[in-house]
Amino acid sequence: MIEFKLPSLGAEMEEGTLLEWRIKPGDKVSKGDVIAVVDTSKSAIDVEIWQEGVVHELTLKIGDKVPVGTPMVRLLEPGESAEHAEVQQRNAAPSLAATPAPVAAPDSPAAAAAAQSEMRRPASPAARALARELDVDLAAINGTGPRGAITREDIEKAAASKGPPKDRTTEMRHAIGAAMARSKREIPHYYLATDVPMARASAWLAQRNEGRAITGRLLMAAPLLKAVALAFKKYPELNGWFQNGAFVPGAGIHLGVAISLRQGGLIAPAIRDIASMNLDELMHRLADLVARARALTLRSSEMSDATITVTNLGEQGVDLVQGVIYPPQVALVGFGKITDRPWVEKGKLVAMPVLTASLSADHRTSDGHRGALFLTHVAGLLQEPEKLEEGKP
Repeated sequence: MIEFKLPSLGAEMEEGTLLEWRIKPGDKVSKGDVIAVVDTSKSAIDVEIWQEGVVHELTLKIGDKVPVGTPMVRLLEPGESAEHAEVQQRNAAPSLAATPAPVAAPDSPAAAAAAQSEMRRPASPAARALARELDVDLAAINGTGPRGAITREDIEKAAASKGPPKDRTTEMRHAIGAAMARSKREIPHYYLATDVPMARASAWLAQRNEGRAITGRLLMAAPLLKAVALAFKKYPELNGWFQNGAFVPGAGIHLGVAISLRQGGLIAPAIRDIASMNLDELMHRLADLVARARALTLRSSEMSDATITVTNLGEQGVDLVQGVIYPPQVALVGFGKITDRPWVEKGKLVAMPVLTASLSADHRTSDGHRGALFLTHVAGLLQEPEKLEEGKP
């Protein structure tokens, strides 16, 4: 029998609240399937499973608030019978005594039906999003819509009857503060920055966007992210995590992109394997990620897979970013705004669009020499933006 536990969805996550089941006992699940929705201090996250098998039992109830690592689901392995799993469970009873009681067992039709009823109350996506925002338990509402569906008005009435909603922004700020305090306490940071001339990249981007509809245009964020990803191919010691006293290199280059949320706070979900994407695909993935992050519809893999974080504060008018590393990652890249500055080119003083790129890195895995080479390499890639499509580091 396989036991799937509540995963950590970020360095600041200590616990989560189960909002919704997407599976029931008897269902067959595969790696990558969304099995539940869990509320963290930042967002409601679709939790994906990492194993495959048949759901034997659900060990949490909707509304349960539990620490990271708490068992959520027990699966039957391929070829394993429910009877064999029950014997295993009885033999392991002392070690399982502290876990929540199962919602249902596959050999109990009445219990399975109850679990399925609790798993998903009829409600529109908008109503579910509002329920998460207002901290309303859907299981406690009798819907007044067609066929008993829960409406936004039902949720608003339920929220009004229970008093003011929880302050998610305060919770998020507390969680972010705790993670950043840990980062500054445990990680020996070093900081580097360099000015990057952006005339070639800006001209290339303008030419690339000629004749395109506004919705199909590339933003500068795409070549910036692609340049960072390609540079990590040559400087892999900046791409990964510091865990259990040692550096663990990332299996791929998955950039966490810092996104500001409308309700306040930041979130940094990952775009996987950026180095292999063309710029149009990357732009599409970035736009989709930003939209889903602000709609609070992210997946657990997007919250846990990032091997490095990139933050771009140029839109906020900031010249230089000196970021704090997001543990257990070992580096953070920052970009400021592009501004016209005095610049000497070919012996002449010109007005040049310039961007300041910065690196915050962990001295336990790299040093200033390698960090400086990395930033210089990023700057060099941006001088030949047409080659970013080729994917050559």
